[in-house]
This record gives sequence, structure tokens and C-alpha cells, in this order.
Amino acid sequence: MSDARILVVGAGAIGGVTAAHLARAGRDVTVLDANAEHVRLMNSPGLKFDELGETSHVTITAVDSPAALTGRFDFALVALKAPYLQAALGPLVEGDLVDTYVSLGNGLVQNTIQHIVGTERFVVGITEWGATNLGPGHVAQTTVAPFVIGEVDGTLTARLETLRGVLSAAAEVDVSTDVMNQVWTKLLLNSTFSGLAGVTGMLYGEIAADPLGRTMAYHVWTESYDVARAAGFEVGPLIGIQPDDLVVRSEADRERADAAIEVLMSKLGATKASMLQDLERGATTEVDVINGGVCTTAAKAGVASPFNARIVELVHECEQGLRSPGRETLEALAQISARQ
Repeated sequence: MSDARILVVGAGAIGGVTAAHLARAGRDVTVLDANAEHVRLMNSPGLKFDELGETSHVTITAVDSPAALTGRFDFALVALKAPYLQAALGPLVEGDLVDTYVSLGNGLVQNTIQHIVGTERFVVGITEWGATNLGPGHVAQTTVAPFVIGEVDGTLTARLETLRGVLSAAAEVDVSTDVMNQVWTKLLLNSTFSGLAGVTGMLYGEIAADPLGRTMAYHVWTESYDVARAAGFEVGPLIGIQPDDLVVRSEADRERADAAIEVLMSKLGATKASMLQDLERGATTEVDVINGGVCTTAAKAGVASPFNARIVELVHECEQGLRSPGRETLEALAQISARQ
């Protein structure tokens, strides 16, 4: 359905890049974003779009209030951070403006969206490519990879095929029958490296190169892996490694893990976590649906998650100005392993 009407909710890194691709492909796309200056620039002269070394300006219809929207939309691609979802989606639901909402955010944000809009109007989406928000009117795509989409119950539906056709203008699209397992595969990566990057101020590769950083990464990864398994999720391979390659329970596991983390960092070492970028510009992070999502799931499954819980505390302290991201926070995490 190439004539589908698309609403992109939140035009930061992921939303902005997606909207630019769709608009450039001639799709009927509108952006809803609360930043009035960003909206003004998208309308004219257009969103500045850095795409793997090439720069263009893409004119996109954009508004800063749900009241400015007209007509009904087939899909809302939700790329907002978790703290802003209720305020943005509530008016859309109340006005019955959208048929299907698609989550494109990080962590367990889909749980929040599903609660707001209802399961029958919700599709899970995962964005595997990378992007950066460079300020009002300017976004960059940093890597090329697919979208993954799927129904919560794993069924294959007509709306998934329609959505695949829509999103294919922006990237390859994989339709999944086990999308929640894939959500947890990505969460395993983000809870470990985005969480640690947020509290240390380090790039992914810097964490892995630091002896204590690497040890803490193994602790967080193993904990998140155990939570996923306890909750019944089967995490799959990612970026050249198996999920249990970084599970370290004894010194005997280190050689295997050290080899695997080198493979992972060969692809992701230069990554600057969005959580760290949020802290640097004084914005609220998504730690509550990333590491906090692991903790909530752990509590329901009856297992412990002390490393993830401490990361949540440390990030909130950074948000409140009580501390700054720095390597010394690794020592605060190391105290947990010393007590175990």
C-alpha cells in the first residue's frame, strides 16, 4: 500500500532519518515533533540529512502539535523516548487518528506504547541501523542494517506486509515470528554497553579496552542474559557472536569471552551511546526502559539484577547533576561483584 499515510512521532535520530527516507521516496509522510525549531527547519529549507558521508536536504511536512494534524493515518512510527510517550500518544489515541502504532525505540519501550494504544493497534519494530541527532534540522545515519517488525503474538498478518512495503523505502525489512526474542537480543547489548557508556562517558570500544570496564561488561551481560532466560526469552546471535559467548561465570570463560568481545567491538567499538549523548545535553535518558526494563523483568521472574539496578541509580544521579559520567563509576559497580 504505497499510498499509506504515515505519521512519524518524534524526529530525533531514528525518527528523523526514517522520515527523510520516506519523504525522499515520495511517501505520504508527516512528522509530529514537539521541537518548534526542528519542525520549522524540516518544512523549510528541509531536514539536513547526512547519509553515510553524503549530505542532502529533504523537505518534510512537520507539525509541533497533534491539533495541527489532519485526516487519519495508517501507521504511526513511534520513535520517541519513553518519558515523552504518554503526552505525545495520548491525544492521538483519544482522537482516533491512527490505525496502527509501530514502536521503533530502544529497550522495552514497546511495553509502554502497547499499554497506551492497546495490543490490537500495536506492532513491534526494531531498528538495527544507527543514527545520530545533530541538533535542530540535522540528523545523520551512521550504519546500514534492517528494520525488524512483528506482532506481539508472533502471527503473520496483512498489516505486517503493508508495513514492510512502507518501511522498505528506508531500509531492508525483516518480518519476524519471534520479535520479542529479538527485542531482548538488542536489549542484551544495550543494557550492557549503553548502560555502561552512560555512567562512564566512554565509547563502547573504550569500555572493552579497559580491564575493569571489560569485567563489568561481562557482569552486566551475564546478568541480563540470565534475566532474559528466566523470563522465557531466547536471545539470538548478534553482530557475529552468540549471546552466551559473553556470559562469564568463572575465569575459565574469559578466553572465549575475550575473543567474542573483540569481534563485537570490531563492528561497534566507535559507538557513542544515545544514553551518554542524552546526559551530555541534559536530556532525560531511557535508562528506565533499558537497564530498568531488565530490572522490572527480573523482579517478575524472581531473579536478582543488582548490576542493572546500580546502573539505573547511577544514571539517575547523573541526570540530577549529583555526579558526572566518568570511569570512576566502574568502581561503584565493582563493589557489587566484591560482595558476591
